[in-house]
Amino acid sequence: MAGHSKWANIKHRKGKEDARRGQLFTKLAKQITLAAREGGGDPESNFRLRLAMDTARNNNMPNDNIERAIKRGTGELESENLEEVIYEGYGPGGMAVLVEALTDNRNRTASDVRHVFSKHGGSLGESGCVAWMFEKKGRLAIDKQAAAVDEDALMLEAIENGAEDIEVDEEYIGIITAPGDFEAVKKALESSGYKFDDAAVTMIPTNTVEIPQDKSVQALRLLEALEDLDDIQEVYANGDIDEEALLEGA
Repeated sequence: MAGHSKWANIKHRKGKEDARRGQLFTKLAKQITLAAREGGGDPESNFRLRLAMDTARNNNMPNDNIERAIKRGTGELESENLEEVIYEGYGPGGMAVLVEALTDNRNRTASDVRHVFSKHGGSLGESGCVAWMFEKKGRLAIDKQAAAVDEDALMLEAIENGAEDIEVDEEYIGIITAPGDFEAVKKALESSGYKFDDAAVTMIPTNTVEIPQDKSVQALRLLEALEDLDDIQEVYANGDIDEEALLEGA
């Protein structure tokens, strides 16, 4: 895929190795709460909630935590007033960065995000400055190390069921869909026995920029520092970062 960026797989791999489970659970709980608030507490009729719950379970979040998050969303338990905010900016090497936050204090979050951009050689931009470089897509990721997959057969079945594209690297196979086709493609492939290491409606860059080697570690540090902020849910970038720099920055 022309817009494929290594960052999506990098952050997923690093996330699986991340021992800071408490912070991850807090972020997942916010997603569940907001989904339940907007679409109700029944995952059968609320796809966004069902997807958030699946993500939480895939990350071994306890069921009690999931249930409490749903009840906060439906009003059965007291909850903070969360709102979704998008931040846009540029990182080292001209990398475009799109940041999704869930916050109860916009001023605090904006200040934190601006500080991280500045500290790591980037700059926070105006609304709309980089959003046009990304498209909303469904993405289903299969870990090639965890399961033997016939890539040709998978590609054929995925396309027949409505997928738009397939992206393959050394570790993952990614199935790309239109947002509206995501659930149908996911169900069809699951019924054929495929298991996904990650499944989400996400933002994918329409084009990428190669980050110079001398800027790669700094670019990686920026993305990681943004993800470490408590209010940040997702960080998207269009930079292809040098593999040696990734090992150095790991």
